[in-house]
Amino acid sequence: MALIALAADKGSPGVTTAAVALAAVWPRRALLAEADPAGGDLVYRSVAAHGGSLDPNLGLLSLAATARRGLVAEQVWDHAQPMSGGLDVLVGLGSSEQAAGLSGLWGTLGRAFAGLGESPRGAADVIADCGRIGAESPTPELLADASVVLLVSSTEPEHIARVRDRAAALSAKLHGGHRGGAHLGMPLIGVLLIAEPSGAARTAGQVNTMLLQAQVGAQVVGTIARDPAGAAQLAGRKGGRLDKTLLIRSARKVVQDLYRQYGAAWLRGPVPGAGRP
Repeated sequence: MALIALAADKGSPGVTTAAVALAAVWPRRALLAEADPAGGDLVYRSVAAHGGSLDPNLGLLSLAATARRGLVAEQVWDHAQPMSGGLDVLVGLGSSEQAAGLSGLWGTLGRAFAGLGESPRGAADVIADCGRIGAESPTPELLADASVVLLVSSTEPEHIARVRDRAAALSAKLHGGHRGGAHLGMPLIGVLLIAEPSGAARTAGQVNTMLLQAQVGAQVVGTIARDPAGAAQLAGRKGGRLDKTLLIRSARKVVQDLYRQYGAAWLRGPVPGAGRP
C-alpha cells in the first residue's frame, strides 16, 4: 500500500480538488488526509456520511495528540470520519496557528500513513493533501515516506517555472542532492497539471520536455481537467452525475496511468479499471 502526497508551490491552486478527485476514484480503500500546515477546509465544504457536518475536532490535530505518546498506523482510523459518498477523511487543522502542535511529528505521521496498508482494521492507501510547500514548510518530513509526490500546477508560464524550481529543490531534499533528468529517485516526484481539456495532452508533453531538459528529477504524470462545474459537484455544491464530469474522468485516467507507468510496484495490485464514483 502507499502514501500518495499532493502539494503545490505558491500561486498554484487546485491541490484539494485534485486530492479529493483522485481519492474518489482510487481502486481500493483510500483515506483522504488533509495534511496542509496552513489548515484544511473540508469541514466547511463537505458533508459527513450522516448528513451533517464533519467534526472539526476529530482529525489531524487529535491524531497529533495521540502521536506524542507514540503512534501505530491503525490508530489513524480512530481519528478518521466518513464523508457523504463513503470516502474516509482525516480532516485538517483549523488554522495555521495549530501547526505548532505538530512540530516534530510530521515524520511520525508520514510513517503511519505509509504503513496504514498493514492495519488489521482495513488496509488503505493514503491520499494526502499537503497544500502549498516552500523552503520553510515542515511537510517534506512527511513526504519522505511517500511513494509518489505529485506537485500540482496550472499551466500558466509563471506557475510552470515555479513547479520546475520546486521539483528541483524537493528532489535535492528527498533524493540526497542527486540531480539528473534520467534519475527518478524514491519517492517519485511527478507533476500533475490542471489544464483546459482541449490541448491538455500537447501541453503536458511540452511541460514534460521542459522538465527533462532542466534535469530536475521529475516528470509530468498526467492532467486534471479544469472543470469548475465538476469541482462544484465534487464539493456537494451542485447536483448531477459526478462520474460523467470531465474532472472525474480525467482523475480516473491519472490513476490508471500511475499504475501503468510505475508498474504498481508500490501499490501491489492490478491496473485499475473504471473505479468509483
